Amino acid sequence: MRDAALLDDARGKLTKDGIRIHEAADFKGMHVAGKLAAQILDDIAPHVFPGQSTAEIDRVITDMIEKAGATSATIGYKGYQHASCISVNHAVCHGIPGPKTLKDGDILNIDVTVIVDGWFGDTSRMYVAGKLPRKAERLIEVTHDALMKGIEAVRPGKTFGDIGHAIQAYVEAHRMSVVRDFCGHGLGRVFHAAPNVLHYGRPGSGAKLEEGMFFTIEPMVNLGRPETKTLADDWTAVTRDKSLSAQFEHSIGVTSDGAEIFTLSPGGLFHPTYG
Repeated sequence: MRDAALLDDARGKLTKDGIRIHEAADFKGMHVAGKLAAQILDDIAPHVFPGQSTAEIDRVITDMIEKAGATSATIGYKGYQHASCISVNHAVCHGIPGPKTLKDGDILNIDVTVIVDGWFGDTSRMYVAGKLPRKAERLIEVTHDALMKGIEAVRPGKTFGDIGHAIQAYVEAHRMSVVRDFCGHGLGRVFHAAPNVLHYGRPGSGAKLEEGMFFTIEPMVNLGRPETKTLADDWTAVTRDKSLSAQFEHSIGVTSDGAEIFTLSPGGLFHPTYG
């Protein structure tokens, strides 16, 4: 999300940068919420195919959330009326589900956030309708691996700039670009909180990572240039040059020696080729 709002859930302490430090017991709540969000994205995979509408995918996701006894974080958020964002091909993020149907070879990001017992589970991943084109496959592979490079950079004493640099360096080495207009964000008992997690940056810059921080890392990577524009619906962001875009997102917590991923796929399906 652009410029994550610096909201405060009044639990634990805040750093001088306004970033909440959560308690050890809070990790359990985040794992439960994150697992449900990831399970929903596992279960939606069979519903992605040529001829399917993104509105129908969203309807199924809405039903899944309701049957789990959870709450969608996005329905009603700033007027948004869907349980998912579905961004197809050159849509970068925040795509609104609708009647348009998927074509063979379309790639799409599905982004879901659920609330379970007050905790927010936020994750997104890529899917393909039909046969995956080679150039799209390469983009998806680089984007996935860039996310994991960012997560590998997480440990106490490092900085948010180290995360961004790890992602940016990897992506640009593959002659692709990192979107600058959107970023990851803190979360926990709120949807969006400090910090803004940039997916580019200088090593050693930004706030220092501390055990107990919760945030998303969600790089958006374009085959072409990084610039985006927002469509007239005030939500959907697309690449200005109409190049393909991909995104992967995990919610994580900083531990004493690294990071715990709250949104791991229960079925090992986080990558669309399942490899």
